Order: sequence, then C-alpha cells, then structure tokens
Amino acid sequence: MPEADWRRALREKGYRLTPQRELILAAVDELGHATPDEVLAHVQRQASSVNASTVYRTLEVLEELGLVRHAHLSDRAPTYHSTAGHEHFHLVCRGCHRVISADAEEAAPFVESLTTRHAFSPDLGHLTVFGRCHDCEGTS
Repeated sequence: MPEADWRRALREKGYRLTPQRELILAAVDELGHATPDEVLAHVQRQASSVNASTVYRTLEVLEELGLVRHAHLSDRAPTYHSTAGHEHFHLVCRGCHRVISADAEEAAPFVESLTTRHAFSPDLGHLTVFGRCHDCEGTS
C-alpha cells in the first residue's frame, strides 16, 4: 500500500500518524514476517523510547485498518506481515521451521471446494499449513 494510502486510512479512522506508528509499520514491511517482540527489537534500534505495549496496540490498530495481518506460524506469539504485497498463506516446516509464503492462487481448488461444498469463504491470510519441507522430509 502506498504511503499516502496508509496515512489516509489512519486519518479516516480518527488516528494520528505518530512517529511510533510510522516506525512500526516500516518495521513490519522491512522484516517481512515478524512477531511483536521482533518488531519491538527492530524499532528500538531507531527509537529506544518505544515500548512493548505501544507495539502491541499499534499492531492491533494497523490490523484493524487492514495494513497488516497476523498468522500463527508457531505456538508462540502471532506473526505479522504487511498487506502491501501479494495475498498469501504460509507453509511452515516442522523440521527446520522455515516459513514459505505460498501464493493464494495455489489454494484455488481448496477455496473452491470450501465455497461450493460448505458455503464458506476462507481467509487465506491467516492460513498456516504445517508439514515438512523437501530437505527435512527424510530426517527425523
């Protein structure tokens, strides 16, 4: 999403564009997929005054505005990513913990089946499929 669009989205919902919000959104963009703690560490390199509660609250606001999304890529904290890129879902290897972003179109037959058979439209941005990558498939 171009910078002018997210600035407008914040203003339209009654939020100010604070330096902290700008830093946090930029951190999510730069990191790709990051937990709130990873976002905090990244932001604190530039502004040590930003604390964990500011990061968590800001991520909630940014998600409400549709600027970021979260997925659960482990049993720990949610992982956030920008909505500026392509829509995707996640493949997580249980062996090496690598995260692969799979294009939403790859799930088209699955989505069609859910829509047709169950009258259900999935939210692929939150979908995480756990398994084993080719490199880890033969190891324990």
